Amino acid sequence: MPFAVKSCFDVVLWFSDKALNENEYIQPQKLHRLIFLAQAYFSVAYPGRKLMPATFVTDSFGPIEPTVFHALAYGRPPMLDPNPLPDQVAQFLDGIWRRYGGYSADALTRRLNEHPAVQAAMQKGLNEEIPLLAMVKFYADAAKGNPASAVAAETAKVVKPRLMRSQSGKAVAVTGWAPKPLGDKKD
Repeated sequence: MPFAVKSCFDVVLWFSDKALNENEYIQPQKLHRLIFLAQAYFSVAYPGRKLMPATFVTDSFGPIEPTVFHALAYGRPPMLDPNPLPDQVAQFLDGIWRRYGGYSADALTRRLNEHPAVQAAMQKGLNEEIPLLAMVKFYADAAKGNPASAVAAETAKVVKPRLMRSQSGKAVAVTGWAPKPLGDKKD
């Protein structure tokens, strides 16, 4: 699967800087929940693509990305500077921030710990990997309006297309071009 950004630290630093620009301290637990949501929603919005090279595992509180956890255990290292993100990714992350940035770390943790992908991994124990496919299935079902999912409206708000105006003034939905996943070729 191709990645939209080369490192999960680019996404972490984007969220950290976004919070800082809004005069907010972002707790590490909240940061982990936001990057978890970003990875899942991105793979729903752009099938066959990952936002970043990241693996999420269970912790006693909820999902974490262990590399980020260890690298930022004592705060942001001074030598870590963000790489510029493609506009498509920055707009996508802005959607995640608009939808979930106002939640507390505890609220996000409670919400994510109710999701089937997280619950299944947590039942197996600590440091259990939360498979991306399970994350995507849950959020994709929500995006399709599966009535059994309580997050259908949230998914639509995050992955909704951007609206712009045509030369005649008509509102049109625009999304970035994304290639089809490799398995979708029809011969």
